[in-house]
Amino acid sequence: MTTDVLRERPSRAAARAGFAWFTLSAAAIAVFTPLPYLTESLSVLADSPTGAIAANYADRPVAIQVAFYAHVIGGGLALALSPLQFIARLRDRVPRAHRAIGRAAVGSMVVGGVAGAVLSTTNLAGPVGTAGFGLLGVLWVACAVTAVVAIRRGDVAAHRRWMVRAFALTYAAVTLRLWLGLLMGAHLAAGYALPEAFARSYVFVPFLCWVPNLLVAELYLRRQSGARGREHVQRRTPIP
Repeated sequence: MTTDVLRERPSRAAARAGFAWFTLSAAAIAVFTPLPYLTESLSVLADSPTGAIAANYADRPVAIQVAFYAHVIGGGLALALSPLQFIARLRDRVPRAHRAIGRAAVGSMVVGGVAGAVLSTTNLAGPVGTAGFGLLGVLWVACAVTAVVAIRRGDVAAHRRWMVRAFALTYAAVTLRLWLGLLMGAHLAAGYALPEAFARSYVFVPFLCWVPNLLVAELYLRRQSGARGREHVQRRTPIP
């Protein structure tokens, strides 16, 4: 057994574990986050101990409330569907399903991103939230649309790169809640009451929820590009 094979096995196991984590965590947030908003009104949710976001939109104009629900539903669908696009067997064996799911995922990203950009002007984090969430919405749509443009001109490699970036931004729905939970835990431990702990923590997440995601995605893409380059060189190097 060669050293390359020994190295390859742990990397494959790590990749599978990582994919399982992304898929399960995305599915959990995609299901459980929109559910309260689809089963109760904003005014009812606003009265709950954790209803700060619902309270922020309960008395907003109808157009803002429509954008809120579009963001919740579009983001949830994008989060649920995106991991399916990275399953090689589905992509290779059932290309029609891959394309159909891809269209639905990209459409959901566009709806969620546009709605998110609109909602950034009424967020709970103030100007920081407007900048962070607004930029997230714009980049989310831009990456999804660029991925579609790439595949339509036949550039599969570029399409996959832009879909990785689009998923990194979609996954902000998960990382936002992870960061918020950690920050709130720290504030609660410091003695702040729940509403103040939420308010103090929320101002950090507009950028924290997606900038690290995008940096990790870029590092992953560079590593993949380097690995493909080394493999290409090895294939072209004659065996002595």
